[in-house]
Amino acid sequence: MKSFAIPAFVFFFIFLFSISVAAQERSITRLSLEDVILMARQRSPEALIASHRYRSSYWQYRYFKADYNPQVNLSGAPVSFTNAYTYVETPEGGLYAPYYQLSSHLGLSVDQKIGLTGGNISLSSSLRSLIYFDSEEVEYISSPIGITLNQPLFGYNSFKWERRIEPMKFKEARQNYLEQMENVAINATNYFFDLLLSQINVKIQQTNLANNDTLYQIARGRYKMGTIAENEVLNMELNYLNSSAQLENALLDLEMKMFTLKSFLRIKVDAEIVLIPPVMIPDVVVDVTKALDYAAVNRADAIAFDRRLLEANSQLDQAKKEGRFDVNLSVTYGLNNQSTIFNQVYTDPREQQALYLGVQIPILDWGKARGKINMAESQQELVKTSIEQERIDFDQEVFLKVMQFNMQKNQIKIAAKSDTVAERRYDFTKQRYLIGTIDITELNSAMADKDTKKKGYIAALHSYWLNYYQIRKLTLFDFEKKSQIMADFDSFIE
Repeated sequence: MKSFAIPAFVFFFIFLFSISVAAQERSITRLSLEDVILMARQRSPEALIASHRYRSSYWQYRYFKADYNPQVNLSGAPVSFTNAYTYVETPEGGLYAPYYQLSSHLGLSVDQKIGLTGGNISLSSSLRSLIYFDSEEVEYISSPIGITLNQPLFGYNSFKWERRIEPMKFKEARQNYLEQMENVAINATNYFFDLLLSQINVKIQQTNLANNDTLYQIARGRYKMGTIAENEVLNMELNYLNSSAQLENALLDLEMKMFTLKSFLRIKVDAEIVLIPPVMIPDVVVDVTKALDYAAVNRADAIAFDRRLLEANSQLDQAKKEGRFDVNLSVTYGLNNQSTIFNQVYTDPREQQALYLGVQIPILDWGKARGKINMAESQQELVKTSIEQERIDFDQEVFLKVMQFNMQKNQIKIAAKSDTVAERRYDFTKQRYLIGTIDITELNSAMADKDTKKKGYIAALHSYWLNYYQIRKLTLFDFEKKSQIMADFDSFIE
């Protein structure tokens, strides 16, 4: 991998991260940006939530697939006892007769959905016994084998749409997980640079306080010698007091940013975190055309566009077919037998045949069906229009991020050079002030510019790495390693 290093002076920042004497007793944990991101992906709440969401989607998909496998069911009623008068229909009319019996039933079936047609087929076998206590007779009824087909002929086939939509939902969930992991990296980057800037600011204020203290003491000596006016001494004292207050604020801000990062990484130990600035910048230039292509293939949103269109088409198909002319066909063929002797109940069974044809024809629905179809058609058009606009915004976001990222490397070079120049200018201005060739105003200006440029360099690094991980999230492609971003999904399922 090609890379370039920022000029050597930036390594001075690492030296600046020595902690104060009061904190020497605490252990020191030195972390790079890569370390922080790795820890965040392993232990941050966002990463754990993303893992659990993926597991939920995985088991939902497993449930869907299992539902289309043959289902084997054992059912029955081992004991059913009745002793009562019941109404019985006879050719001469109805009458109440005693009903005093014990029955047992056991059945085994294998059921299979037919995704192509929306029906289902069942293969079954059953045995039933009846004991009539009044006559002391026993009867056995068997159905050694039976095949039943239930098939709607013109209805809405939910199986067909599920078999297209559910795999897309699962793929969308996988890509969502990858995006969430990149989002964890983005948040980790923000927390990292927030703390890094606070640490840099503390060192800046410590240096400024030391410099202003020295200059104040020199100014007092010159005032006693009569070489400068009292006003200049007061200005130097004011600079010293301001530096002292700014250092206190910087230390408080540092503790807050330290707590925030520790909370995000779930670090409970009382350790002093010292961050290592990510000064080595990968030599990566992102081709915008390739970035758009990767985004269109890899992003969860790109999959969601097609999935939402399918769902809208499914809802329209359902509106057109439900509540209108419909025919249901049920066909059964098998064998059955009856005997008072158990050994003969499976001997010479007779054929069992059944045919059921159900018809539903709405005569008057006051426009309900038409209204439902119109609503589904409007919803379909709304989804199409929304997706068209989202695709445009989607591509525009990728395009702008890539353009911004490709310019960012040069911005870092400029910020690094500006920091060097501002530091040298301050040192030169300080020397000129000490020999009395310039006044305090120019010195204050040089100091402020030095601090601004140093923070500007850290801000430029922040922007670069933030854009880097944002592009990874938008495309789910690692342009440094030139490979698609993947995850070991099998390891999530226990």
